[in-house]
Amino acid sequence: MEYQYLLGGVIASVFGWGLLLAFHAKGRRKVRVSMDIPRDSTLKSSENGMSWACNPESTDIIIVGAGVAGSALAYTLGKDGRRVHVIERDLTEPDRIVGELLQPGGYLKLIELGLEDCVSDIDAQRVLGYAIFKDGKSTKLSYPLENFPSDVAGRSFHHGRFIQKMREKAATLSNVKLEQGTVTSLLKENGTIKGVQYRTKVGQELTAYAPLTIVCDGCFSNLRQSLCNPKVEIPSCFVGLVLENCNLPYENHGHVVLADPSPILFYPISDTEIRCLVDVPGQKVPSVSNGEMSHYLKNTIAPQIPPELHDAFISAIDKGGIRTMTNRSMPASPYPTPGALLMGDAFNMRHPLTGGGMTVALSDIVLVRDLLRPLNNLNDASSLCKYLESFYTLRKPVASTINTLAGALYKVFSASPDPARNEMRQACFEYLSLGGVFSNGPIALLSGLDPRPLSLVLHFFAVAIYGVSRLMLPLPSPKRLWTSARLISVGFL
Repeated sequence: MEYQYLLGGVIASVFGWGLLLAFHAKGRRKVRVSMDIPRDSTLKSSENGMSWACNPESTDIIIVGAGVAGSALAYTLGKDGRRVHVIERDLTEPDRIVGELLQPGGYLKLIELGLEDCVSDIDAQRVLGYAIFKDGKSTKLSYPLENFPSDVAGRSFHHGRFIQKMREKAATLSNVKLEQGTVTSLLKENGTIKGVQYRTKVGQELTAYAPLTIVCDGCFSNLRQSLCNPKVEIPSCFVGLVLENCNLPYENHGHVVLADPSPILFYPISDTEIRCLVDVPGQKVPSVSNGEMSHYLKNTIAPQIPPELHDAFISAIDKGGIRTMTNRSMPASPYPTPGALLMGDAFNMRHPLTGGGMTVALSDIVLVRDLLRPLNNLNDASSLCKYLESFYTLRKPVASTINTLAGALYKVFSASPDPARNEMRQACFEYLSLGGVFSNGPIALLSGLDPRPLSLVLHFFAVAIYGVSRLMLPLPSPKRLWTSARLISVGFL
């Protein structure tokens, strides 16, 4: 077995260096994206970054939604002096089974935005990496945090507690107004968004106006259709449970079980609770109400989870509280619209297997903050729209890497009747188990610490070549050659 690892590593390394040189040469020919501010009198740089309109009662920016993206954006823009009006459908503490794991890359963005204290006093747990289980074997993959301050790590928590902390932080700014209401439509005039129409908590119909409206009302957005091409796919559903008073096999690590038919996730969300997410492919799950779900979890899933978690898993099923949620995937396909910007899950979604959604959202917020910071006046909607089009380009390296990785890992980590796909699954597990550069690179991508597209491409090819080397040793056969060809083809499709 050792010579397989050695040969696979050598082949992968040689192949990787070749790709690196090719991409480097190509990169030097790339045209740089212009970040110049439009030479328009309404888009002048301000000396102090403040954006005070002539009318002291006016609003600079309307934000629709106060989830992760909306709350963080409100605080960030408010801190820069913008007058921000946030309209959120429900300001009570949300209760969701996703959005509970913030990768280290996302935590670094939280620090950059001045929001790191929002994971304090909510019983958040430090996450130092992942453990992967397959066929009774396991491997631990720690985040490469050696070059970062000691506080940098992943964080896992109750989603609602995190959201409320960010809303409270935004509300501390006098120029940020949080209001509970349901935005029913965008106000459009001659192709430009002028504001929103919304219904207050008590049912009053109102309008709000601002030079810029940022829509980030989540995966169920009813406004996205006018701002992007909403091709939403539903690859699977999550079945959520909370395991109590048990210990994970690897402390402070997320756990991924490569089960049949698809992965199972475990990670701590408090000192005494562990979130379990069972992925069920497709858009339908067994019925909870008639007992089909309990039967499925006990008879199909329970035998595949680590023994240390088995009793707590069964207990959680018997206790009830089984929850389900569809997993959505949507590429970022915006319609650049004067007066409006789309962000967060309303704009771009990926399979939540890798927990990359909040990292992408917070990274996008840093970009928008930096783009808007030099601008004193946002009133020329056409010029502002052209200027903000650079956001869609600048976000691609981080967002595309995290999105692509999430989709690819979900396919690789899921069982399949196709022998080539199962070989790819085994190759990926063994490749990560090699440790060193073979695990540090992929886990740096997964964590958002090194979201470079080139790194993703190199490791993707390396896993494929490693898988082929497994099949070619000790001697190739027609069947192995065919499976190798299929492995390469399914890996690239």
